[in-house]
Amino acid sequence: MQLYVECPCTSFPRSFARDFKETYPYPPPSTVYGMLLSLVGEVDMVAHVGVKLAIGMIGQNPPISRIVRKQRHHKFAIGRTEGNKRVSKYGEGIYPASQFAKPNHQELLTDLRFVVRIDAGDETRVLTLADRVRAALSTPEQISRFGGLSLGESWAMLNGIRMYREGDGLVRWLTLDKRGLIGLPVWIDRQTTQGTFARFAFTDDFTDGCWVSITPPEDTRKPVKVGSPRRKKS
Repeated sequence: MQLYVECPCTSFPRSFARDFKETYPYPPPSTVYGMLLSLVGEVDMVAHVGVKLAIGMIGQNPPISRIVRKQRHHKFAIGRTEGNKRVSKYGEGIYPASQFAKPNHQELLTDLRFVVRIDAGDETRVLTLADRVRAALSTPEQISRFGGLSLGESWAMLNGIRMYREGDGLVRWLTLDKRGLIGLPVWIDRQTTQGTFARFAFTDDFTDGCWVSITPPEDTRKPVKVGSPRRKKS
């Protein structure tokens, strides 16, 4: 399955960006995977673990614009004492705009067009992600989902998503390359905000190296083994 995706304006904030919200120049596999889950109405991030995605850009690199926008910076309380003090002062879930919001620069991508290939051969579920995406495009009335379909942040709505046509343009594929200059996140843990990254380069021909497996790190899927306590030597 090969999909055509078009987004007029979006942003993929870099994982280590702080006040200046820099963006990745290309759609990260982790973001594309989340967009596909939203398309089919799936809220479980690990529902289709093992699916392989390939991402290709159409046309030239999307231009990057810089804007000034008000952003919130929530300071997370560490420890029960600090958390209780903050709740008693401001209330639970209330963050005063005067202290936690200020204008900052942010980068935006415009006129983004790319292609996504889906390979569900390594999935364990009977109804694979490719099957669900195909059903969402052919019979959308059978899909139960909520919210608008966005790419990246919630405001970055898609113009549309459909099957790729040759008239859409030539595709430059992102391929895995340990020496590549393009670093993109493949998986992000929503609880710890940590994830796995991969390096890419561009190729005009599609190869097996273009496939990226959407799989969480091993240490997040295996139970932690606790060893027996050591005896103190006398």
